[in-house]
This record gives sequence, C-alpha cells and structure tokens, in this order.
Amino acid sequence: MSSYAAVLRTPHAARAFGAALLGRLSYGTVPLSLVLAVKDASGSFAVAGTAMALFSATSVLLSPARAALIDRYGPRRALVPMAALYAVLLAVLAFVTREPAGQGGAGTSGALLGVLAALAGACTPPLGPTMRTLWGQLLPDRRMLQRAYSLDGVAEELLFVAGPLLVGVLVAYADPAAGVAAGAVLVLVGTVGLALSPIPFPVRTAESGPVRRKDGRKRAPGSGPRGLRQPVLAAAGVGLCLGGLDLLAIAFTEEQHRPGAVAWVLAALSAGSAVGGLANGAISWRSAARTRLAVICAALGVSLAAAGLAPNVYALGAAAAVAGLFVAPALTTAYLIADEAAAPGARTRAGAWVNTAVNAGSSGGTALIGLLVGRLPLALCFVIVAVPALLCAAMAPRTPRTTNRPAEVAGRHAGDRAGEASESAQPSQASQRSPSS
Repeated sequence: MSSYAAVLRTPHAARAFGAALLGRLSYGTVPLSLVLAVKDASGSFAVAGTAMALFSATSVLLSPARAALIDRYGPRRALVPMAALYAVLLAVLAFVTREPAGQGGAGTSGALLGVLAALAGACTPPLGPTMRTLWGQLLPDRRMLQRAYSLDGVAEELLFVAGPLLVGVLVAYADPAAGVAAGAVLVLVGTVGLALSPIPFPVRTAESGPVRRKDGRKRAPGSGPRGLRQPVLAAAGVGLCLGGLDLLAIAFTEEQHRPGAVAWVLAALSAGSAVGGLANGAISWRSAARTRLAVICAALGVSLAAAGLAPNVYALGAAAAVAGLFVAPALTTAYLIADEAAAPGARTRAGAWVNTAVNAGSSGGTALIGLLVGRLPLALCFVIVAVPALLCAAMAPRTPRTTNRPAEVAGRHAGDRAGEASESAQPSQASQRSPSS
C-alpha cells in the first residue's frame, strides 16, 4: 500500500483526485435517480426506460467528442462550461419531475423528459479521461502511473457501489428528484475543483500538428488509431463479458430459486475486481503491456466459461470473484496502452475511446444474452459470454505494437510536465471508465 501512498503524496495529486471522485460520484447517483424520478413524473416505466436509454446513448457515444474538446481547449475552457450546462440540465430535470403523476396533474410530458435526458447525457463532462490525463502529467514513471490508474479504477468501482446506496438513503427521506439535483451539485463542485488544479498541460498549437511547449520543443504525434486498436477492442470485449454476466447472474439465481442472491454474486464480482486492481498496481511488471493485456483477457475468458459449471449460487459467487480479479487489471492496462499510443494532443480522447468501448460493449452484451437466455442452456451462455475476451486474447499478437520503450515513454511524460498551461492554451491529455464520463 506504500506505493499507493506515494502516488497520493505527489504534489497536487490528492487535491485533483479528490475533486474528480466527488464529481464522478454523480455518475453513480444520477442514473438510478433519473429513472425513479422520470417514472414518478410520467407514471410510466416505458417513458423512464426510454429517457434513460437516450441519456445513456448520448452520454456514451459522444464521449470521445467531448474529450476532444478537453484536448483542444483544456479543462478550464471546456470542462467547466460543459459541467455547468450538464448541472443546469439536471436541475431542470429535477424541477420538472418534482411532482409525481396523478397528484393533481397529468404528469410531465414524456417527450419533454426524453429531450432533456438526451441533452443532459450529451453534456456529461469526461471527468475520468481528464483525471487520467492529469495522472500522466503528474507521474512520468510508468510504474507509478500504472499504480495511479489502478487506484483510480478501484475507487471508481467503489463509487458505483456507493452511488445507488446514497440514492436509497435520499429517496427514503425525499423525492427521487432530490437525487438528480444532488448529482448536479456533485458534478459541478467536483469539476470546478478538478479544473482549478495547478497541474500543467502541454500547449497544442494545431489540431493535427505537433505539440509546442513554452520551451520551444516539438514532438510528432503518436501512433494514432492503429495503436489504439488493441486496447479499444479489449475494452469492448470486457464490456461485452460484464454486460452478459450481469444478466446471466440474474437468470442463474432465479433458476436456483434464490433471486435475492444476485446482489451478492455481483458484489463478489466487484470485490474481486477491486482486489485484482490493487494487486495489479502494486506489482512491478516486467512483461510488455500489450502481452499482459492478452494474458489477462484470456484469464478472464476462461474464468467466465468455468463459471457456467457452478452447481449453486455460492459457487457462482466464488467464480464471479475469480473473474473479477481480471476485470480492473484488464481495463487499467488498456488505458495505459491507449495513453502510450495516443498522439500528444489526443490523450484524453484515447482514454475516452476505451471508456466508450467498455460501456457500449456492456450494453451489447446485455442485449445479446437477453436474446439467448431461455433458448440455450445457461452453461453454454456462460461460454458465449467468455468468447469476446478469448477473441481479444487471440487477436492481440497481430495488433501492431506502438512505442513502448520505457526511456521514450518516460521522456514523453517528463516533457509533458515542463509547460505551464495558460487560459488560452490548446492542451493535450489521457483516459477512463465510467457510466459515460
């Protein structure tokens, strides 16, 4: 744990990380609050589901575009206005959903709720990718950066557990709209705190050109899209596995006549992921990141396929915990590779593509398994869920390898810290995972 303490002792790190976590807590509270609030205001589960789907779609699919704005204009000029608009839209949603349908009125228009939800999702600030870029600025040493990414991923995992619990407390004493409003406050305060961090960003002089800092040095762009292929595909594969596993856990526990046990199975998955993430960050790996990612994906696929042999919910919980050991390491390694492969002026965007792949894969995995459950044996469905991870492992050796030499990479990140960012600068950045951020 001393290695993680060293990460947080880095100047400005604890302040920036704390602000980012505060803002990202809203990503754990807003989705559930929004579904409950829209359902109460419209009186319809269909409207609530549609609004949430629109919110998620615009949030996930537009994530790289929002990250590109951070790369180009920097967090002060792009992130703060984005978060302010997002918070305003959430506040409007909280206002229009404050009164449940059937209590003195016909409820709120479903079309209005859908439009507001879509607009809010489109403005979700990319706090995760921005924070990972800041880690890259703070920690030129790749081993320390790996620990920072692992710490970041585990903390985010805990936020997604704590968020729904916080919503549960809020709705016990207030309307669900209060949870939406609380999310608006959290994201605005956290984003402002992160954007005001004194961590410097490199100055980018042109959208497609090299990076020029105040010392006058230039650097050519990185490996570009080809270098991002492996981490993005791996992230999508992990997302497909997780999305399918969630639904399979529900189907398995119902088949065992223990539907309430699904929460414990998913909790075991999260606990395993947290343990795996902390262990991954604490180890000083000698193997190349791309090779390591392939091995981790293979281990995840095998453990998921084996989970289908579980005879009862206790065995499934244990199998889920084992599978979880490889989830956070896979995502952390994908973010590291994306950061190394990205051009200097596109590091936030690179991380956002990884994050988008995870979330899109999760949605696709849920949809796919939803079509197969009930038509195929559950054991076979577990094998199908494992296939994306196994394919990612099999395809990894053919993926072109980008610069991964420690001296070059460390030099790049050390240079990144040299330039002081100004309000008029056009910066560059790195990575994340979140519901959409």
